[in-house]
Amino acid sequence: MADIALTPPPVDVMAQKKNTLSNDAANVKTRAQAQEVARQFERMFISEMLAPMFQGLQTDGPTGGGNAEATFRPMLIDQYADAISRSGGIGISDSVLKEILRMQGLE
Repeated sequence: MADIALTPPPVDVMAQKKNTLSNDAANVKTRAQAQEVARQFERMFISEMLAPMFQGLQTDGPTGGGNAEATFRPMLIDQYADAISRSGGIGISDSVLKEILRMQGLE
């Protein structure tokens, strides 16, 4: 009898976030909303840049690796990106904010 893998299909978290971010950007009505969308964009960008850094890491030991780590690693990367974006980010959100305000006619 063949082994049956009970691992869930990989969730494309970033694709879900991109769709949500696109919808949020289209519905901006205030400067505060625009600032939040710009920060979310920067967070998503940072997360995309951090993800390749963790792809080659192999974990060993009694509690490392496995399906649980594969499931939770994207969440950890997202939290790192959130911490970076909340502490000043890398400067992308300012440019994105200006563009959102220009496109929405809020400036």
